[in-house]
Order: sequence, then structure tokens, then C-alpha cells
Amino acid sequence: MNIRELARLSGVSTATVSRALNGRGEVSEVTRRRISELAREMGYAPNEPARTLVRRRSDTIGLVWDSGYERRGLHHPFLQGLLSGVRAALQDAGYHLMLLTTAGDKDDDDTYLQAVRRHNLEAVVVMGVQSDDRAVRALADSPVVCVGIDLALSGPHTARVTSDNEAGAAAAVRHLFELGHRRLATITGPVHMPPAADRLKGFLTACAELGVPVPDSHVREGDFFLAGGQQAMAELLALPEPPTAVFAAGDQMAIGALHAAAQAGRAVPADVAVVGFDDIDAASLVRPALTTVAQDERALGAAAVAALRRMLERRHEGDGTADGSGAADPGTHVVSTRLVVRESSAPR
Repeated sequence: MNIRELARLSGVSTATVSRALNGRGEVSEVTRRRISELAREMGYAPNEPARTLVRRRSDTIGLVWDSGYERRGLHHPFLQGLLSGVRAALQDAGYHLMLLTTAGDKDDDDTYLQAVRRHNLEAVVVMGVQSDDRAVRALADSPVVCVGIDLALSGPHTARVTSDNEAGAAAAVRHLFELGHRRLATITGPVHMPPAADRLKGFLTACAELGVPVPDSHVREGDFFLAGGQQAMAELLALPEPPTAVFAAGDQMAIGALHAAAQAGRAVPADVAVVGFDDIDAASLVRPALTTVAQDERALGAAAVAALRRMLERRHEGDGTADGSGAADPGTHVVSTRLVVRESSAPR
């Protein structure tokens, strides 16, 4: 079933069929409905490559996600949930999703950019990678609309979406302070990553505002995974004056910290309180159930898609740069976090 056969069966021209199926205003609602119903009955599907050539739009958004963790056999549940949030938001907005990879050639600066041009993609969402990756930098420097999630992209047509990491970390500190804890420590993520740096800043700023000193030995760098949190917690508990409460900048590290406390014979929360960040599914299932700062994965995905749609609308309307390519949506779009109190934190 092709468009010419569908036009013959509908008794109209191929141009009318095309306008009806593409939602153009030149077709009456009665005709549009009749053609759509016939197309559905006959199993007609438009030729997407041909539509892309005619419309110069593909309704497809690229996703760059190549953290390298998977090659090391590591899987982060928050990133998986975030991917689902992005996919759901794109689906609601009528977009398709295409995963872009480097095809193993990380030295090719244009690997992502070539894929965008080859498939005529509308825009790209970038997450789970490092902003100094050469292929990511080439993409951000191009005319392609790019939205980074928890990633500070720098380019003419870029925007950033992130959780309020500083406020979330500060809320965790205030919660522990109100419970009577004064010897606080933190297990950070890799500090070169913006979320980890923001959470560390929120922790230190809140401690300073509350008059809680934080010795250097109470700041341990982790890796956002179980083993890193377990090792960092073991080091903290081995100090001459160990902390009475620990804020881990990720739930997996917090769960690793729970294991380290058990191995050291310390009860949580009686001997040491633990607070995480993310609110992954496992946070409510471990024992004691983990107090954590929850991120809204669906809201992050929706904010990313809203940001790229705003930039694309400006481009399609010809509003923006002198060449009509459209202007970037400036600034960072911040999604709120919330503290979820469970069993792993209790009064000192």
C-alpha cells in the first residue's frame, strides 16, 4: 500500500492524501478523517526517509549516552530510569528516539555529528558522558540543537537540564543537623562531574551555615557505585573520631556504606546515620531503608524535551541568529529535589 494507491481508493489526489496525513490545514476534517481511517484499515505507513527529505525534518531526536560504565560491567539504575523519563517525554511530544554511538572510534571528533547529519536528526539529548569528550565537544560547537542532562555543554545552541543538586545536599545536611549530628562526613561522586561537584558544594555550604566544621578527612571521593561507597565508608569509620552521620552523593554509594558499617560492627542509624541521593528502587528495599534525596527522572526528561522543543520552534520560525538557524535557549533548567526520610537516619 503506497500513497498513490491510497489516493485512488480515497478518490482524491496524492497531494490531498499527503496534506491529510500530515495535518495540513487545507483539507476538510471530514476528508482527513476518511483518509486516516482508510490508511489505518489498509495498513498504510508513510515512507519516513521520503517524508524527511520533503519536510527537511525527521521527527527523530538523537541520544548520546556512552558513559563507559557498561564496558566495565557496571550499570547505574538512576541512568536507566532517566533514560526511561527521556523516552517517555519524547514519545508524548511525538518524537522518535535514536541512540547514537561512537562505533568504537572515540578518536573521531565528528562521529556524533556525522550521525546527526546522516539521519537528519532534529536535535540531540546528551547524558551520561563527559563534556570534554572530543566527539561531544564537536557536536556542541555545531549548529545542532543539544540539551545536556547533568552536563554543562558549551556551544551556540545548547541548554542544560539538571536536578537541584546543591539544594538537595543542603536538605540532607539540615536533616542530619536537626537530628543532633555534628560530626558529618560526605562521600562524593567523581568531582569532575557537575552533579558530584554541586552536591559537594551544597554539603559544604550548608555545614558552614550551620557552624559545623568539616575536616578534610571527612570528605571522601567515591565513584557513584557500590564498591566506591563501601571503601569510602570503611575509611571514614576507621578514623580516630569517625563521623556520626554520612551523606553519600548517590544511593549506590550509600548502600555500599551500609555494607561497610555492618562489616565494621556499626549499627545504622544507632551508631552512624546514612543519607543517600537519587531514590533508586533499591533505596526503599535495603534494611534499614535508606533516607535519600529523590530526583524526579520523568521531570528531568520532560524538562530536557521542553528545552529542545523551544529551541527547535525558534529555528523553524526563523527567529534567532542572523542565518536563521535559531538561537540557543540560554541558561540552566533546574528540577526540584525532595528529601525522603526513612530508617537509615535517626536522632543522635
